[in-house]
Amino acid sequence: MKTEQIDDYFKLYKLIDDKFKKPDKIKVKKNIVVLSGAGMSAESGIETFRGANGMWRKYNIEEVASPQAWAKNPQLVLDFYNERRKKLIESHPNRGHEIIAEWEKDFNVQIVTQNVDDLHERAGSTNVLHLHGELRKVRSVSHPELIYELPDWELKLGDKCEKGSQLRPHIVWFGERVEKMDEAQKIVKNARIFIVVGTSLQVMPAAYLVNLPRAGIPVYIVDPVKPTLNRRENMIYFKEKASTGLEKVNEVLMDKISFSNALIQNPF
Repeated sequence: MKTEQIDDYFKLYKLIDDKFKKPDKIKVKKNIVVLSGAGMSAESGIETFRGANGMWRKYNIEEVASPQAWAKNPQLVLDFYNERRKKLIESHPNRGHEIIAEWEKDFNVQIVTQNVDDLHERAGSTNVLHLHGELRKVRSVSHPELIYELPDWELKLGDKCEKGSQLRPHIVWFGERVEKMDEAQKIVKNARIFIVVGTSLQVMPAAYLVNLPRAGIPVYIVDPVKPTLNRRENMIYFKEKASTGLEKVNEVLMDKISFSNALIQNPF
């Protein structure tokens, strides 16, 4: 056999060997999906909506958070959101936000949030879907595809897009369609671990998402008030505020990672 043929055989053998040889260690990141609500940011000083001291006990929803309110008194609507935006800029992520961001080292993490603040992003999370809009963004009234980052806290009447239309808060008001709901459903259905934190699950259609994770996956619920849910397999409830509850969830997840790594290094 010629030397060139021998070399070809060795190359073919190595190609086959490399293709079918199992690696010594296999680490596949699981998909964690987090559904977060107003309680997630309460410890950062952001007011919730429906608690004992919730925002809707101070304001009439129809007067500040609806298309009708905007048509009737846009200045009142702007004042309401400017006040909230100013408060947000002064706020900081809490430990709960940080824990979720840290999970990206070991998991594929996707957050679906009902919150309009940017505290998840400021904590370091990189995959955040905002169902109800974003407080620090504004959009054109006549051209809703034109969306802008607001550099400061104040939006004024007379602030316009490049096509000359008034800018409004980039918020899904009551009575408006939740445009990102279809995307959120796909994300939740793909979860391997599902975590619900800081939400009463009273606002539709977002509350519907909790019914979508596939049967059998771990589901963790974190909230001081237990939401009304259909009991399902592998559901664990932590009656805690976001930061302390997520610390406990984190302990569970890290224990699972340690056990998985031990199996990889020392298989039966």
